[in-house]
Amino acid sequence: MSMPTEGHRFAAFRHPSYARFFVSRFLYGFAMQVVSVAVGWQMYDLTGDPFMLGLIGLMQFAPSLALILVTGSVADRYNRRMIMAVCLVVCTLCAAALLGLTEFGLFAPTPVFGVLVVFGIARAFLGPAMQSLAPNLVPEKDLSNAIAWNSTAQQTATITGPVTGGLLYGLGVTVPYAVGIAMFVAASLAVISIPKPPQRISGAAKSWESLVAGFRYIRAEKVVLGAISLDLFAVLLGGAVALMPVFARDILVLGPWGLGLLRSAPGVGSVAMAFWLAAHPIRHRAGVLMLIGVGLFGVGTVVFGLSQWAWLSIAALVIMGASDMISVYVRNSLVMLWTPDELRGRVTAVNMVFIGASNELGEFRAGTMAAMIGAVPAVVIGGIGTIAVAALWALRFPKLRRIDSLAVPDRRRLPG
Repeated sequence: MSMPTEGHRFAAFRHPSYARFFVSRFLYGFAMQVVSVAVGWQMYDLTGDPFMLGLIGLMQFAPSLALILVTGSVADRYNRRMIMAVCLVVCTLCAAALLGLTEFGLFAPTPVFGVLVVFGIARAFLGPAMQSLAPNLVPEKDLSNAIAWNSTAQQTATITGPVTGGLLYGLGVTVPYAVGIAMFVAASLAVISIPKPPQRISGAAKSWESLVAGFRYIRAEKVVLGAISLDLFAVLLGGAVALMPVFARDILVLGPWGLGLLRSAPGVGSVAMAFWLAAHPIRHRAGVLMLIGVGLFGVGTVVFGLSQWAWLSIAALVIMGASDMISVYVRNSLVMLWTPDELRGRVTAVNMVFIGASNELGEFRAGTMAAMIGAVPAVVIGGIGTIAVAALWALRFPKLRRIDSLAVPDRRRLPG
């Protein structure tokens, strides 16, 4: 399959439905970042306990794990566009609930965690539907370009969302929640405006074999298994996002705006790399580049953990974001390009749990270790572990190391 050339770096946007999808994805990511910064800072301000920051991640990850056999099947059987719209409405209601808890002085761990669980349920259904919808909006020849731009939308939101969230929190604790509500509403309207795209609906009867088809596909495709498990263990060990309020307030002595700057720094590196990959897609040595990217992510994590200077911490986070984007691009390309449309929801649901585990569960790991041994050792040890994982996976998955092009000429099919 041909990859987009440099002259077609905006190829995906030649399709109006994808352009609307891109807007919706960006607004959703922006709103999530704004709300996330507000919840994290407010919770740490209230409790002063880094363990609570870890629980915030766990509450959002648990629903994806509990519903993994359902969310992907739903995305394969029903209209992905409408699933995405309904989930965005639920996200709007959750942001409104957080606003209400804050406004009436009821913000406390128990009710907030309850809202975050509902948030997590909505995101559990939204993720597979959203990831699987993009291939229905562009022809296969433009899919790699769309994958790069999907990452750009996510990472641009990661840059602008936290900074905006920190600034808005400085204006008033309720302001970021109000802005988040507006962004979720706008994202809902954008996705609803997309004409119903063609979708190959899974025709398999509902059965245990059908529900676990995503697992069977990943198990059979060792390259895909190696790619997503690499991301799982690398970011599970190296994730430091949950501890950024600790570094911003207690180590680097920054305020809410500084927290937003730290949260956005990985996004700066990510979006820069995403723009580069959109114009210069990886054509050769994809597996090696992915492993190198994970190793650099670990190095950046160690530097961030040891740094006492804001500029060095920010530079390390930028490097972490750029190197992680290489892994994200390769992994997403493998999953989207190698998976039949009728299986994409179920495969993506499994992939989303790996992503959730590497992020939200990684935040829980970081928060727990920080409570026991301190924030700096927790981050440094995690970064060293990430470097070790990259080396181990290079040996454990030789096919992943040797993979060259992301294109797959023979689109393999497994029973759904």
